[in-house]
Amino acid sequence: MWQQIIVGLIVAAALLHASTKYLPAGWRRRIVYALARRGLDEDKLAKFFKVQDSCGSGCGSCGSCGPGADSSAPPSPPAARRVIKLHVQR
Repeated sequence: MWQQIIVGLIVAAALLHASTKYLPAGWRRRIVYALARRGLDEDKLAKFFKVQDSCGSGCGSCGSCGPGADSSAPPSPPAARRVIKLHVQR
């Protein structure tokens, strides 16, 4: 009997891990919304299921639009682009 309980807990943990990592983002948002309606903390669930916005304002940017952003600072230079050269052998 203990073996069945332990196996059930392992399967439940594996299902939880798979649902937080491999489900589409829309499904994860629905799960968070459904669990939040039942009284659980929505912010913690969103963080656990990895569906929270990156800066909290909903824009999903890097946070440069936040209240601490300095508009008088010069813009950072663009990232260097790397080129991968392919040599085709025929």
